[in-house]
Amino acid sequence: MTEANDQQPAPGGTERRGPLADLRVLDLSTVLAGPNCARHLADFGADVIKVERPETGDSSRTLGWRDPADGMTYFFKLANRNKRFITLDLTAREGREQLLRLVETSHVLVENMRPGKLEALGLGPDVLLARNPKLAIVRVTAFGQTGPYRDRPGFATLAEAMSGFAALNGSADGPPTLPPVALTDEVTAYSAAFAALVAVHSGVGQVVDVNLIESVLQIMGPLPSLWFQEGQKQPRLGSGIPYSVPRGAYRTSDGQWIAVSTSAESVAARVMNMIGLGGDPRVADGASRMVNRLLIEDAMVAWTAERTMAEALAAFEAADAAAAPVYDMEDLATDPHAVERGIFVETEGFRMQGLSARLSATPGHVRWPGRPLGHDNDAILGALPISDL
Repeated sequence: MTEANDQQPAPGGTERRGPLADLRVLDLSTVLAGPNCARHLADFGADVIKVERPETGDSSRTLGWRDPADGMTYFFKLANRNKRFITLDLTAREGREQLLRLVETSHVLVENMRPGKLEALGLGPDVLLARNPKLAIVRVTAFGQTGPYRDRPGFATLAEAMSGFAALNGSADGPPTLPPVALTDEVTAYSAAFAALVAVHSGVGQVVDVNLIESVLQIMGPLPSLWFQEGQKQPRLGSGIPYSVPRGAYRTSDGQWIAVSTSAESVAARVMNMIGLGGDPRVADGASRMVNRLLIEDAMVAWTAERTMAEALAAFEAADAAAAPVYDMEDLATDPHAVERGIFVETEGFRMQGLSARLSATPGHVRWPGRPLGHDNDAILGALPISDL
């Protein structure tokens, strides 16, 4: 089997065991950050049991575009792939006791209720850990389990605004710009999945406090340090960044766009030669290029405008410099590199992105997309002891 197919579904929908096959995860979370945390674990074989409200289920079942084949949303089918699905009424004693029975044989529980809501149901960490002293309780919230904002409702948009991320995006003379995708939810999902595995590895039952703001803050790089050490803030520069120029998206003569980055000094020197500024003392080093940003940007815009996208990319490749076409989903789906590596997978007639990491010896797999509400009630709940319910 080639690497490109390592993450493909097994023929005929048969089961594959992954490196996390000995891990059971209870996913009580909704929408995106929590469910995607559990999805990353499921992708590598964890037995993830998604617990939903009996009538309505996860609200992502009604969020956004729906698959015409079965009416389920694309968000839900992606974020909840490879999981099993049950419904429990956690406001009822029977539902809570069924959950606690499952807790006894689980390693991780993921939830994203507001702080205190789990406790109000009678399912706080003390109760859960009493049933399973080694349980990792992953709690995903907007602001965290402590602090003056802990009880506020919050979504990724708030984190993108308050973390400083939105302030950096957009043109210099325009408003702050929010990302057009669920960026923070996705970043937080990876953070939570990593933390869950750390907690399990510790062998100690504990609460894992993950929140949206502190997760997206991690992608801000040295900007907090820049502020604390020197009182400086990175300005809003559109696609530009203060420490590299040219860096951005540039329009070609055939109406296409290419993205360019020159963060390495050797690459920047080759690009300066290519766009006609080689030997100019105003662009001789990084510091001078920062001062003469507009000179370089104007030269880059003019150079690109005189060439088709194919010509511009060929010139960058010949110069051993970094550039790429600006793609939409259609472009990426037909790109030969994407096709050969199999970055999109199909299972049960549904296509989606595959796994972001490929393990050579113990790869993960996409086995099935998100399924109907209560799909596995009989198989899972029917196996629980009846006498204690």
